[in-house]
Amino acid sequence: MNGGNKILETVSVTMRFGGLTALDGVTYSIREGEVRGIIGPNGAGKTTLFNVITGELKPTSGKIFLRGKEISSLPPHAICQEGLGRTFQLTFIFPEMTVYDSIWVGVNSRARRPWNPFILAHQVDDFSQKTKEICHLVGLEEKMNELASNLSYGDQKILEIAMALSTRPSILLLDEPTQGVSPQETDNIAAVIEKLSKRITIILIEHSMDVVLRLCSSITVLNEGRVVAEGSPKEISKNEEVQRVYLGEAS
Repeated sequence: MNGGNKILETVSVTMRFGGLTALDGVTYSIREGEVRGIIGPNGAGKTTLFNVITGELKPTSGKIFLRGKEISSLPPHAICQEGLGRTFQLTFIFPEMTVYDSIWVGVNSRARRPWNPFILAHQVDDFSQKTKEICHLVGLEEKMNELASNLSYGDQKILEIAMALSTRPSILLLDEPTQGVSPQETDNIAAVIEKLSKRITIILIEHSMDVVLRLCSSITVLNEGRVVAEGSPKEISKNEEVQRVYLGEAS
């Protein structure tokens, strides 16, 4: 398994909505440099876990730590500033903005002094350089001036990843990045994630087992809000409980 020091940890995280328990005592940890897959059947609690980690939801009980600092009660913007970036199951972009401007907004948001009318020229140049670097990194450099709404759905997914990168996260949470795209676009997105995995810790919710097995160094399996298995792709693919609750369902 890749990875160094523990960077993210959830301890006995439970999330209830009235009588429904969406997460039930979830405890797991992510190491720096790891690419962790989170899999499980529909309704297993995968996106709810992301929403709790990123502050969209406050856990009913349990704690979340980022580099040893508890973030359980922080609002989403503060958690983002601590170094967590994410994408969503339903693509979240700015349709009427260009690719370049969509990424520039995020780059500017992390500046010590965000843009104002009296901004120094060298700061503008710095924002521009960082924006272009991200475009190049994800393969959108030739589409920088395209409106986001004119991109293919696969490229919109990649743009959303680029927008998450623009806030300089140390961990990137990707929620179903290949959902609803063609096989060719799936390959393109997987290649981008593979490239990013050499620079950043990634947690990936994904239904495609081909993508999970290609990208992930370790896998956590959720079912009915609980962790039922954890291990390497090889271990998970042989796990009888996983075959029963997940792989069997997909076959």
